[in-house]
Amino acid sequence: MSPEDVKAVRARLRATTKDLAHALGVDAATLTAWERGELFPTKKHVQLLDELDRKGPDALPRLPTKRGAAKKSDPLTGLSDPAVWTLIRKLLVHPDLREAVIKLADTYEDPT
Repeated sequence: MSPEDVKAVRARLRATTKDLAHALGVDAATLTAWERGELFPTKKHVQLLDELDRKGPDALPRLPTKRGAAKKSDPLTGLSDPAVWTLIRKLLVHPDLREAVIKLADTYEDPT
């Protein structure tokens, strides 16, 4: 399987390097090396790539994103995000912003 073939499979699967590497049981650096032609996949990995390609993007197991992982865990983990604290400071200083955010928040379900 050529580097272009590996890239094409990843594109058809709409997969990140990390997602596809995880599905194949290799490091992301290994997958990148395959795509650059620095290394080549073994027969086993070519078969896995072909199988995933046949099954399509929905069959590829996706790794949780950092943002997605925070949502699935304790909501308080979001407090470690500096952007949250910037938003809180702005809400405290700008009454019009606070009012707009309160109205917008009313349209969302309370996560508790």
